[in-house]
Amino acid sequence: MTDAPDGRPRPADQLRRRGVRGLTIARDASVRGWRWWARHWDRLVAALQDEAPVGSGAAPSPAGPLVEQRDAPRLIAVPARGYVYSFHIRATFAWSSPTSLRSEVLSWYVQYFQPNAIQRLTRIAADAARNLPPHRAADLEVALRQALTDEPEWSYQRGDIVITCRPDAAVRLDERIMPALQPHVDRLLQLEYQFDEQVRKARYAEELSRRWATLLSTHADDQDVADARDDMLTTQREAARWITELLRRHAEHPQEATASPIPPQSRPSGSRDGE
Repeated sequence: MTDAPDGRPRPADQLRRRGVRGLTIARDASVRGWRWWARHWDRLVAALQDEAPVGSGAAPSPAGPLVEQRDAPRLIAVPARGYVYSFHIRATFAWSSPTSLRSEVLSWYVQYFQPNAIQRLTRIAADAARNLPPHRAADLEVALRQALTDEPEWSYQRGDIVITCRPDAAVRLDERIMPALQPHVDRLLQLEYQFDEQVRKARYAEELSRRWATLLSTHADDQDVADARDDMLTTQREAARWITELLRRHAEHPQEATASPIPPQSRPSGSRDGE
């Protein structure tokens, strides 16, 4: 090879060297590509045929249809009656397919169809919430669960692949309305506690009356029991008469009613017998 008088290679030699270098690079890239295809060809064919890859490192396929659980990326907001406050819905979708799909294939279809499922659930929730006041989140959740019970599975199809979805929803109140509801909720809790307390007292009084009735029935011929019963009835009548008289005096003479007499006391019949 003869160089130019100034020592530099001739243009033809430069083109030849560049061509040889390009062919070498192309050959090396082809060899690397062929090796990559040789390593991944079996896995690629298995994925396209929806079969488990063959090899010692392949994980066993799970039994039954594959199910993928996905939450909505954000809370679904639907307006309440009046369109001032909103209900917020936390949605969860359980995706599966009647045909056996690999997990990555199912994930792709889930990613593709989930926006449609979210939009459908939003329409159902908006229709149910339109006539509900903003503090009735429980009623909206019941209505949503009833609608989802009537149609528990939603189907979506792309080509020959059918994907089914089972939605679930939980409803939360608008945070802006919670301060206004707090006093009413506290009052309801207090009333419920008082009601439970009165129910317990009534049940105790009923049980006590039942025991007294059983005792009087068992000892109906016992004179001591009969005397105790008569004393109790007499005391109750005298107390009722005293309360009536006290109320009458208070109505006629409010100033004098403060110095009310001591209510009459009756002594047990056994004390009278001992005198």
